Amino acid sequence: MARPFEGIRIIDITHVLAGPFAAYQLGLMGADVIKVEDPSDPDQSRDSGTDSDLNHALMGTGFLTQGSNKRAITLNLKSEQGRDILKKLVATADVLVENYRPGAFEKLGLGYEDLRKINPKLIYASFSAFGQGGPKRERTAYDHVIQSTSGIMASTGTPETAPIKIGAPAIDYATGTMGAYALSAALFQRERTGEGQRIDMAMLDVALMLQASLATGYLRNGVHPKPAGNNMAHATSQAYRTKDGMLMIGASNLRQQARLWRALERPDVVKKTNDERHHDYANETAILTEAMLTRTAAEWEDWLQERHVPASRVRTMGEALADPQIASRGLLHKHENAPGVPGSFSVPVAAFRFGHDGPKVDRPPPMFGQHNQEILTELGYSEADIAALKAAKAI
Repeated sequence: MARPFEGIRIIDITHVLAGPFAAYQLGLMGADVIKVEDPSDPDQSRDSGTDSDLNHALMGTGFLTQGSNKRAITLNLKSEQGRDILKKLVATADVLVENYRPGAFEKLGLGYEDLRKINPKLIYASFSAFGQGGPKRERTAYDHVIQSTSGIMASTGTPETAPIKIGAPAIDYATGTMGAYALSAALFQRERTGEGQRIDMAMLDVALMLQASLATGYLRNGVHPKPAGNNMAHATSQAYRTKDGMLMIGASNLRQQARLWRALERPDVVKKTNDERHHDYANETAILTEAMLTRTAAEWEDWLQERHVPASRVRTMGEALADPQIASRGLLHKHENAPGVPGSFSVPVAAFRFGHDGPKVDRPPPMFGQHNQEILTELGYSEADIAALKAAKAI
């Protein structure tokens, strides 16, 4: 058996995170992903991350995260020769993904209507901050700017500290994940119809989906989501200080809250309805605040989980990655001796597993322009042609 997208070719003309992450996810499932970068303007993520030496070598951890299973080529799309090469690639491709400002590729003669003439079955996906239409279509943004625009920041933090952005670039990764879903759906649709597709991915749209229930609530009754910090609607489902750190309890439904109170030998506090829980919120919070101080966070986590009450101590990134549960899931791939990267490094793979032929890493992240010769040769260019293209700064 083969992975789902083996035999599928993706032209990845994206930079930073959301677009590259979407292409990476399909690459893990077997697609041949060709990353296209401007020869004078590498992907911004190549110069970002926690290792300054790698940043200077254009192999920053921001790039390594979603660079595996890709081949890299440099093309100057402002030159006619560069555009001609891209068009030859498009003729061999199934998918093109780009995340430049809306309208930019159309001005270059590389828009969907232009390229579908070359390849009618092409699936053309555009990632942008606000989408290909609407009054803000030409505005640019990053994850944290969309967090501000979308309302996420306003509801994050405490009443005293809000607005605060989410620590991780969650909208970027969510947009990449949603983009991978859209591309997968379009490829499946093409199998049925034989037709290509135009996909319009907007970070703002994804940010709204991440707040779907909050949006529905506001549209129903006009109540803005409030920044509640570590507090939740129910006292039995929120964070508390322990002897040595924070513990998040997740006794959310009525069965779980009853289990929690009985485990704490407080059957008198068990409620029969959520309305009763709301009315007694302050009292329940006071009881749990005092009780949680009697043990460490780790002790409480084990004790409550043994009694089928959801709970977890608050972990750092290092602690989370060291959890044997992560190792058991195969979420990380360790690269050894990757070109351009001294020593080993590990990257996240995919957030799901298949029984067979699932996501896996086949090749390390490519160096800038690493596969120019290989890909151009595949397209029929001779060594002399390639040398001339390089001299003309088309690659």
